[in-house]
Amino acid sequence: MARPAPSPVYTLRGAGAPLNTLHFRCPAGDTPLLFSGSAKGAIHMWDLNSRRAEQVVEAHCGNSVIWLSTLRSGETLISQGRDMQVCLWDLKDGRSEVVDSVWTGSVGFCQCSVLETSPSNFLLAFAGPQTEEIKIVEMPGKNPVCSLVPDAQLGMVMCVQLWKPDSGLGPLLFAGYEDGSLLLWDVTQRSELSRVKAHPEPVMCLTFDPRRLRGVSGSCEKKLSSWMLDSQNNIQLQDCVMLVNPGVSQLRVRDDGRLLASAGWDHRVRVFGWKKLRPLAVLQYHTDMVLSVAFSDHQDPRQRLLAAGSKDQRISLWSIYNQGPDTV
Repeated sequence: MARPAPSPVYTLRGAGAPLNTLHFRCPAGDTPLLFSGSAKGAIHMWDLNSRRAEQVVEAHCGNSVIWLSTLRSGETLISQGRDMQVCLWDLKDGRSEVVDSVWTGSVGFCQCSVLETSPSNFLLAFAGPQTEEIKIVEMPGKNPVCSLVPDAQLGMVMCVQLWKPDSGLGPLLFAGYEDGSLLLWDVTQRSELSRVKAHPEPVMCLTFDPRRLRGVSGSCEKKLSSWMLDSQNNIQLQDCVMLVNPGVSQLRVRDDGRLLASAGWDHRVRVFGWKKLRPLAVLQYHTDMVLSVAFSDHQDPRQRLLAAGSKDQRISLWSIYNQGPDTV
């Protein structure tokens, strides 16, 4: 018999606007937190023990917050808004103060990507003022590293992800473009390593698993495109995963490399086994587009959560496939 459809373990309400982005911070011994960014410029810091907003800050002059992340130390929150600013927040001792900002000049919706290169330094990648431009700066000094512009007209930059291979190469970056192209850039050499046409429509989102050298991307179509990176750093297109309904807002792979979650325009979250992209569950709760998904980073696997943020202004939290062999 088929398993009954799961229900959320709980929901968070009160954001008062569509939830564009979610980010967990669940260090051992500290209060587990979920950060959410809304279309009205509010950043909520949800205490997952009390299930209430521990703090709410008004950010980006009321402009939509489109991306959130924290550094490993847990004391710095990074937010990106539609005011063309990336803000760094000091969270030490319960504070929430903007201590620095970077102007992107981008009018698009491309979310930033961050890569920590040392305990005190990190790279920040973002879409630049020019249509196809990606800028990378080293923080906290804001030192320009490079500006990446393809040699063909691919349209607007839609999504980016920085990562560092184990081979000793410098940082690399995946980028999805408006014409459906997927590019791999060598940040150090400022050069394009590989390019494929992953979708006939704009690449709305992508995620890459450095351990398996495998990624997946989504667009407004009824499918996900799966791809691998070979030993020559060439992107090799693999299988497509067909969806019931078109449109994917975001894709995330769980830290243990066992699950993939997709945020659907059809109000649903879909969960797949990451190894074989086998459909495992369809999570139905929201009454509008799901805009964001995130997996928690709990140290104890039994506590891991999947969060989904929707245009219906609610966040659903799910506990699924935390144990057992059927997630591979």
